[in-house]
Amino acid sequence: MSPRDVAEALLRRWYVLLLALLLTAAGAYRMLHPAPQFLSSAVVVLKPPVTGNQPNQLTNLQPPLATLSYGVIQQLESPAGRKELEAAGVHGTYQLIPRNSGTSATPRYLIPSLQVQAQRSGAVEADTAVSRVIDVYTKHVTDLQDAQKIAPASQIRASVLVAPSAAPLQGNRSRALAGTALLGAIAGILGALWFDRYALWRGKRKDDSPDPVRHGAGVPVAN
Repeated sequence: MSPRDVAEALLRRWYVLLLALLLTAAGAYRMLHPAPQFLSSAVVVLKPPVTGNQPNQLTNLQPPLATLSYGVIQQLESPAGRKELEAAGVHGTYQLIPRNSGTSATPRYLIPSLQVQAQRSGAVEADTAVSRVIDVYTKHVTDLQDAQKIAPASQIRASVLVAPSAAPLQGNRSRALAGTALLGAIAGILGALWFDRYALWRGKRKDDSPDPVRHGAGVPVAN
């Protein structure tokens, strides 16, 4: 198909381009006036029990604690864990992100901390979702130790280092508008070309079909 054929097809199917333009304008308006979204984030760390040698729990963080934390994260990210979170009232978008809160030289996941994030249309809803995830996470940590019959005084505990705090999400409007315009232009051109070929194919098929009246088919015979 030559550029001239493409131009003629687009002119013939101008109404398809007009429909694509209206849909693109509606999408651009939505990009300029997006629904409010909030991202809540909190940080949880596993602390070992207090001992005589290590009264400060934060100075006694060991890699096995990070291993335990990551094991619980994998449980919550499994299908059964997602169902458990849904039963606890956690719906929508959320993330469980193991953090490395040490220096750039600290191996990954050495520090047993977890960042919990949730995105909702309201700040309160986002904070509530994060709190519920933390509750389920803490319950898993406790249940694992109860199953091993570890005394409560000797158990590892989950502690919230950074409380849930929601902040509005700010998107890049110019980039969103450019993407919407590009997508609308491509969809409009392809749609117009496809519809033009389909319409020409149907017209050609109708012209090639035999005329039943001309061939005497369907003509009633008088008695």
